[in-house]
Amino acid sequence: MVEEPMNNHFHDSLYYLRRAGEHAILGLRDVADDAETRVRSLTGREVEPERRVDRVRDDLETVAGQARATIAAARSSLDERGRSGETKYPVGAERKS
Repeated sequence: MVEEPMNNHFHDSLYYLRRAGEHAILGLRDVADDAETRVRSLTGREVEPERRVDRVRDDLETVAGQARATIAAARSSLDERGRSGETKYPVGAERKS
């Protein structure tokens, strides 16, 4: 069956109509997000992470902070030992006061 040229115009117009609808929805979401942010800042409510990606990113930042603190403590400990891995006082030796 051969399509008429006019049918192509209808298919194209339907495509652009759907695309315009999708863009309108995205625009409304942007406007609503801005309004929500303003209302939350005025009421003092914090935005809850809505997506799993946001929660994972927050958890990752927390773990990264803990890792940095652990690394800093380990470096400090190595500096105290002179980076040789030995303590200032060998095992069994008495400390001088």
